[in-house]
Amino acid sequence: MAAGGSTRTDRPGTNGHAAAPTPPGDAPVRQASLREHNLGLVLRHVGAAPRPPSRADISAATGLTRATVSALVDDLIGGRLLTEVDPAPRTGAGRPAAGLVLAANGPAGLGLEINVDYLAACVVDLAGTVRHRIVHRADQRPNTPAEVLTGLARLAAAARSAAGAQALTLAGAALAVPGLVTDAGLVRLAPNLGWRDVDVPGILGDHPALSGTPLTVDNEANLAALGELHAAPPGPANFLYISGEIGIGAGIVLHGKLFRGARGWSGELGHVPVHPDGPACRCGSRGCLEQYAGQEAILSAAGLAGHGLSPDAAVAGLAELADAGDAAATAALTSAGTALGVAVAGVVNLLDVDTVVLGGVYAPLAPWLRPAVEAQLRQRVLTAAWSPVRVRPSVLGGDAAVVGAAGSVVRAVRDHPARWLTVLA
Repeated sequence: MAAGGSTRTDRPGTNGHAAAPTPPGDAPVRQASLREHNLGLVLRHVGAAPRPPSRADISAATGLTRATVSALVDDLIGGRLLTEVDPAPRTGAGRPAAGLVLAANGPAGLGLEINVDYLAACVVDLAGTVRHRIVHRADQRPNTPAEVLTGLARLAAAARSAAGAQALTLAGAALAVPGLVTDAGLVRLAPNLGWRDVDVPGILGDHPALSGTPLTVDNEANLAALGELHAAPPGPANFLYISGEIGIGAGIVLHGKLFRGARGWSGELGHVPVHPDGPACRCGSRGCLEQYAGQEAILSAAGLAGHGLSPDAAVAGLAELADAGDAAATAALTSAGTALGVAVAGVVNLLDVDTVVLGGVYAPLAPWLRPAVEAQLRQRVLTAAWSPVRVRPSVLGGDAAVVGAAGSVVRAVRDHPARWLTVLA
């Protein structure tokens, strides 16, 4: 991986446009390309195996010769991507072979998140295990972008230190931001933060905590959706992930791939108008979904705004009140769920996803939001009578974006281990 800069590794081209396809048979396969492919094949096989496979197991599963597998495994072990483990006891004849697992002390991903009322950082190892996590809860709206990013860099420095103490090496960093982000990492607009045209890589690039570390900047709902897709157990192949915070974002997954739209700006569900003549929104429009189902709107409707509670405490208190049958709390959640269901029904009719995942603060509030969402889907989705849409809370809950960000880094290593080996050489 080249150090520095900001790219979107899962998009085909610097301007969001796919490169012209190479005609079949016109691109020769070089020996180096074949080795790169096979390194990834072996590493992914080990990562997906239900038990530690031996070299012979990998050879049998992939069709590669034992000699080729042995050479590739040696390279992956030398690059701290694989580790040998003691073989399981064997009852038959012959010496049991050592198994292989993803290295616990090799490359890791640094996930970072900026949201309206908190900053977060986490470190995820090659196997997807969270090895460090820290959240700083404070309203970021009064701060300038430079001040917010300086605070985030402090979390990144602490995360880097924690990774080093566990013999992990950061392969890269990914930052989740609640707004429209270009391929170059420029935040065009983050309405709930009041940001416009903020050059995040330019501000963060020279900070010691991130200097020399490849940095990707992306929309927080997109990274959360990717985290949900690759969580254990894996998410469905087609789903709408909804990130419920002060703002509302959505990540769209179709056929196991994140759908970004022509310019990479899909998923702004929070600014779908529910009532065109409704209250003014921070985006400049009126009657947006956020004004009815955003975190602050729900808490205000439940009578919990302005009590000096932290957002976490307020949401937890709302859940407790709803569980006790409090009328104001249940009415606020039902109203929010109804507005959310109206907006989501339009997405389902358009894209034909079969699952809706409630993330962010919606995850702990799902028991009270879901009935109203489902009622609107039954009423408004054309195919609901014979193909109901499943509505469920996020597996990763409020950590989906920051974990998804870190996970995107380690997946890049697992998909293209030759790049990591080149960095180490």
